[in-house]
Amino acid sequence: MKRVTTIIVDADACPVKDEIQRVSHDYHVDVLFVASYAAYMHDQPQLDRVKWVFVDQDYQAADMYIANHARSEDIIVTNDYGLAALCLPRGAKVLTPRGKELDASNLDDLLTSRHVAAKARRAGQKTKGPKPMTDDDRKFFQHKLTKLLLRLQENHAT
Repeated sequence: MKRVTTIIVDADACPVKDEIQRVSHDYHVDVLFVASYAAYMHDQPQLDRVKWVFVDQDYQAADMYIANHARSEDIIVTNDYGLAALCLPRGAKVLTPRGKELDASNLDDLLTSRHVAAKARRAGQKTKGPKPMTDDDRKFFQHKLTKLLLRLQENHAT
């Protein structure tokens, strides 16, 4: 039986939910948004192929849920490099909301940078946060997600 790709989203602070839903609709791919109960929406639209899972607000609860459900050739959308490190060995592909694909070739450097920045903050230094998302960032993400889905579909065809 063919493995079906699912897009699994670390949804609490994901700025590209609409773009993910558009691409999933166009390519008939299931989406699983994972968020804490603090992000629960009573009136969220019920869309085909889109499912929401709400987890406890405990530290790392959403990350652990995603890591435990990630499978080979799923696409994980997250800014969390630690979560990426848990999902990549399971064969999942990881994409940031800005469209950067994370893999073994770049993850170590990103984890090191994250550690250095956290250490600086603990020492009282101010560090820059991420730049606000632009329309170009959203278009770039949507383009990269589409390319990744097409690449996975081509792999299934061969």
